[in-house]
Amino acid sequence: MATVFYGALISPLSLTSYAALPRAVLCVSRKTGTTEWIEQDVPASSFQDILAKHGVVDTADIELVELKHGEFFMPGFVDTHTHAPQVPNMGSGQEHELLDWLAQTTFPMEARFADESFAKKAYGTVVRRVIDCGTTTCCYYGTLHLGATKVLADFVHAAGQRAFVGKCNMDRNSPDYYIESSADASVADTKSLISYIRGLTFDPATALVQPILTPRFAISCTPELLKSLGAAAKADPHLSIQTHISENDSEVLFTKNLFPPEVLPPESEAAQKKHTTYAGVYDAYGLLRKNTVLAHAVHLEDEEVEIIKKRNAGISHCPTSNFNLRSGCARVGMLLDKGIKVGLGTDVSGGFSPSILTAVQHASIASKVVAMHHHVSKTSTATFASRQLPISTLLYLATLGGAEVCDISSRTGSLEPGKAFDALVVNVRSEAGNPNVWGVDWQSELGTSQSSGKTERQLLEATLERFLFCGDDRNIRRVYVQGRLIGGKEFTSLA
Repeated sequence: MATVFYGALISPLSLTSYAALPRAVLCVSRKTGTTEWIEQDVPASSFQDILAKHGVVDTADIELVELKHGEFFMPGFVDTHTHAPQVPNMGSGQEHELLDWLAQTTFPMEARFADESFAKKAYGTVVRRVIDCGTTTCCYYGTLHLGATKVLADFVHAAGQRAFVGKCNMDRNSPDYYIESSADASVADTKSLISYIRGLTFDPATALVQPILTPRFAISCTPELLKSLGAAAKADPHLSIQTHISENDSEVLFTKNLFPPEVLPPESEAAQKKHTTYAGVYDAYGLLRKNTVLAHAVHLEDEEVEIIKKRNAGISHCPTSNFNLRSGCARVGMLLDKGIKVGLGTDVSGGFSPSILTAVQHASIASKVVAMHHHVSKTSTATFASRQLPISTLLYLATLGGAEVCDISSRTGSLEPGKAFDALVVNVRSEAGNPNVWGVDWQSELGTSQSSGKTERQLLEATLERFLFCGDDRNIRRVYVQGRLIGGKEFTSLA
């Protein structure tokens, strides 16, 4: 049994191009949840012939999902950085910068998750909101509480979302009511969570929910804790890592003061230098590698860019939060030109929306702000640096770029044969009920699309742009992970 989708398809190809196919046919195995085959240009008159070509002689043998004019399917969004326990705080503490915001708004909320009954009430709706915003893969920070983070993993697993779930490590520079008792206790709870998450399925290697080491940031971790986490990472190369880096000027200065070269492991490269960098601290403890997700990277020094590239770590660009907490604008174009992996993060609740669409919109604005302040010379050979990001790049960052950052791009992030069908069915028609989007059906009603002189592909590209800049969860009809329908407006109405 298979599910066959027939309609417009959009999928990233590179940072500068994407497939926009007005009449594609895509087949998903119901057994494995992977895409089996794709045919790119199939008029209605040839549809049955294409099915026959692939051995389907009776449509009763398949589930057919035929899209309307104004609908398309695309890869699901990858949110490379969000804080699940902060979702109840969205829209609060908007007047603060990072460190004051943590102390006055964030830590008090996160501390409430010591109560597992509170976690059970909160996390169910948190995960549902994230999925219905079109996020098929999410990197979740939990709190420092082992029990509550197990609850988060349970909800994610039950919902069928692909995710990384981590318990925060924080044994210093945190309030008395919200701090771990010791480095040993922090690591012990982390190892317990790793075992618990890997025990949720019979095959941990292919499980949708994976554990992830989560030192909150260098400021909240003693050298002893970072050393132990580095040892755990070294012993388990497949274990992913997530943390924050260079989000705020005050945070960067505090980090350098806490970790002068003489504090770092003497065998590390950073210990041999006369000064410390934020990235150098993580590298000194073995926490920078190909499956490390570094959130923000607003104030990176040139030396840090080079070490991140050398270690093949990835950057989670969180523009909504960076604007909202007045942290600054990350130089994403420069990072892309350097060949560094970049994805998008919502960073709730520094960011005030759980939707990657909001991050897409703000990533575009951030790139324009950078471009306004750093003019490109006529002789520049840069592709992205100091230029506004085009639609192809924004799409890539929201999907395949995020999968690369999470080191899972061989499995998800684009619609290709052999990859998991993690996908969205998008509705950009007036019936979606989003007043921000001028529905494609209205364009047809008024005759504006026909009179534009654009090809079908160009019209589809224009529809994608409208969705990225004006869309929201109302436009997301279905959300699939590994071929299974898990969310979207149609799913919610049936639940």
